[in-house]
Amino acid sequence: MATVVNRVRRNFYMDSVALMRISTNISSRTKVDAAALLIGSVANKNLIRTAGLLSADSDGAGPNDLIIAVRAEDDGAAAEAIKEAEALLDAAGADISKTSGWGPKTLEAALQELPGANLALISVPGEFAAAEARRAIENGLNVLLFSDNVSVAEEIELKREARRRGLLMMGPDCGTAIIGGVPLAFANVVPPGSIGIVAASGTGLQEVSTLLARNGEGISHGIGVGGRDLTAAIGGITTFAAIDALDRDPGTRHVVLISKPPEPVVAKLILDRVGKSSKSFTICFLGVGELSVPPNACLVSDLRSAAEQALSGKRVEWVARPDPSRLAARIEAGRGKLLGLFSGGTLCAEAQIFLRRAGLPVRSNVPIPGVDKLNGDLDDVHVLLDLGDDAFTVGRPHPMIDPTPRNQKVAQALNDASTGVILFDVVIGYGASSNPAEELAMHLPPVNARKALLITSICGTEADPQCYSRQRQQLDDAGIVVAPSNAHAAELAISVVANIARAPT
Repeated sequence: MATVVNRVRRNFYMDSVALMRISTNISSRTKVDAAALLIGSVANKNLIRTAGLLSADSDGAGPNDLIIAVRAEDDGAAAEAIKEAEALLDAAGADISKTSGWGPKTLEAALQELPGANLALISVPGEFAAAEARRAIENGLNVLLFSDNVSVAEEIELKREARRRGLLMMGPDCGTAIIGGVPLAFANVVPPGSIGIVAASGTGLQEVSTLLARNGEGISHGIGVGGRDLTAAIGGITTFAAIDALDRDPGTRHVVLISKPPEPVVAKLILDRVGKSSKSFTICFLGVGELSVPPNACLVSDLRSAAEQALSGKRVEWVARPDPSRLAARIEAGRGKLLGLFSGGTLCAEAQIFLRRAGLPVRSNVPIPGVDKLNGDLDDVHVLLDLGDDAFTVGRPHPMIDPTPRNQKVAQALNDASTGVILFDVVIGYGASSNPAEELAMHLPPVNARKALLITSICGTEADPQCYSRQRQQLDDAGIVVAPSNAHAAELAISVVANIARAPT
């Protein structure tokens, strides 16, 4: 019978990425079902509880403490896992003390070192994030707030104060921005250009900016606003500020606005503001096909179309698109389901749009309008999963940082007798895995032993550290079909599924 054991380290702090690496190491042990190393904040306790990893041992843990949580097959395996986790923590702490040089301990000390700085990137536990962001704004800094678990009330307060001071408050939970050519957080190396992007989606911004880059266009700025900005509660505060900033920018000629469908009242206010701009706009409200927009704007419902509109109508082509019927013939009979395993939530949502257009039954853990949330009987539906969701990342790195859990799910899906097509994304750039294509290939059986088809696209550029063409070649060598965009990959997957359905039984 499984046992759950927690150990609390009092007054202990370590970088979250280091903690995630240790938890991944512990989770891979024999007889260990799951492990997480997180500070004892209320939000983290809720995550650990939801994952079935919280025990009474952690009742007194607070935000200054570290919880080591393990679920294992028996008491002995749990005890050994805890012991190894503590040893790894000690070793990591010793390495940090040996190699880390002096660094500013406070925002004020950092400003003394860089008196000309005008932006702070904040990535601290959610309980402390709002206070740090407030201090940065009060010191005249624009803010990219990478942290999540910030309350709506705190977000409103921060954004209103930033707007009052003429500053940008990007986030919370803002994963991507490119300001003046500088990539921040998860972002790609794209050339300078005249397209500005305002996005309530990190991977949405990445997909559009990299499609532009690979088709000869650059961007002036890519401004992330946080996933809640266009809700009725927030009211688009940072989106308005970003549009104002790009409107004033002489280097921006066209603006792309990316979001999942906003609240109708907020959408109307945003579109009214767009209509007053001297710039032209592409509005990409994912999945929204009908909406009245001003004369200087064009409405699209997917990321590829957003990039094409920004490219003045130039198509993102797939010159050597493979024949879907030939691909379907490679799949074992009886395997008719499509499984999507995404690291980018917006890329997962975009794929759903194409399945919905094709009339295919689909469910997902990140549903868009017209798509049912993942629950109930899934025997007769196609499933698309965002593996970056909290349910999959408790105590573990995001799959863009460490794709191992996703790669394992891909390998498992190849053995599922009902799955014929596995659709997934590969996101490269700053912050992402150093070689995701190679790591995936290591988990796969030989091509001639596979009974299902793998289809992907790469969100990235040639100038990214992982190099687009090098990643593509490795995926090609692994027998994976590589499309030029996430939209193309979804369309091909749908065509293959349709060919399977037409095949004689």
